[in-house]
Amino acid sequence: MSAPQGHWGVILVADDNEANRELLSALLSAEGYQVVCVADGQQALARVNSDSIDLALLDVVMPRPTGFEICQAMKSKPETCLIPVILLTSLNSDDDRIHGIMCGADDFLNKPVNKPELLARVRSLLRLKQFTDELDNAEMVLFSLALTIEAKDPYTEGHCDRLSKYSVALGEKLGLPKDLRLALRRGGLIHDIGKLAVPESILLKPGPLTPEERKIMEQHTIEGERICAPLRSFRNVLPIIRHHHEKQDGSGYPDGLKGEQVPLTARILQITDIYDALTTDRPYRKAVPQEKAFAIMREEVKRGWWDGLILDEFEAAVRDHVPVHPAGPRS
Repeated sequence: MSAPQGHWGVILVADDNEANRELLSALLSAEGYQVVCVADGQQALARVNSDSIDLALLDVVMPRPTGFEICQAMKSKPETCLIPVILLTSLNSDDDRIHGIMCGADDFLNKPVNKPELLARVRSLLRLKQFTDELDNAEMVLFSLALTIEAKDPYTEGHCDRLSKYSVALGEKLGLPKDLRLALRRGGLIHDIGKLAVPESILLKPGPLTPEERKIMEQHTIEGERICAPLRSFRNVLPIIRHHHEKQDGSGYPDGLKGEQVPLTARILQITDIYDALTTDRPYRKAVPQEKAFAIMREEVKRGWWDGLILDEFEAAVRDHVPVHPAGPRS
């Protein structure tokens, strides 16, 4: 007999009652889902961590870890936090439901399970999971494109990754919320993605750019924003992409913003970008030592280019052992 033509998704069913596992497996398999059944919390965690699971149906009352504890563990890890979790429970108190919500549960089903309700909720959560996976794939394409830009110039090897790490560390030191630290991580990786629209004859030109060439190069911030704008998850990244070449005195581009008009996340990336550029070999000069790099940047603060308070915090972070790549000639 051929397999049923049904819905997309691998579903984990965790319940210490064999009859419940068999019932849920039969209902879901009949719809075409791939079902993985386990009898306790330890097996459930092992499956989640080792297999590609798209949704978890967890009995709340199982030998430890309980369904609550498994849910909390899944939601606390980046690798599994986006897997939808439905808690199966015969507990009906508000306290139990609140506890489940605090653990990160996406939905609840009361026992005995109602088939139409089960299938409706599973379909809904798997549809959201599919959208999330597609969004994740789109982001990965952007990151890959950004790395192709970096790969064209051997002198910028590792630049985006360093900027990402520096910026997140500085964001943490400044007390930025999680969503803006995530934007800094992403912004560090793809801030120059607009250079995809810049001809290689300009992008890789060894000498100074002509005024016409510079005008084309300066469009990369606008092009980068345009490329990433369709991704709603990048809404906090767009200001970094567009404004990371602004200056405090208004002499930057593309909009000539001044002072605090420049978004805080863009000001953070600027500082880390300049530092990394100074402490890395470039075709026109060798890397400078850390002390000299900060001295140069302080002079540029005096000229009105960068945010001095952010530079102070970054210098303190570097001296507090933020990982710094070794300066000096490449082999």
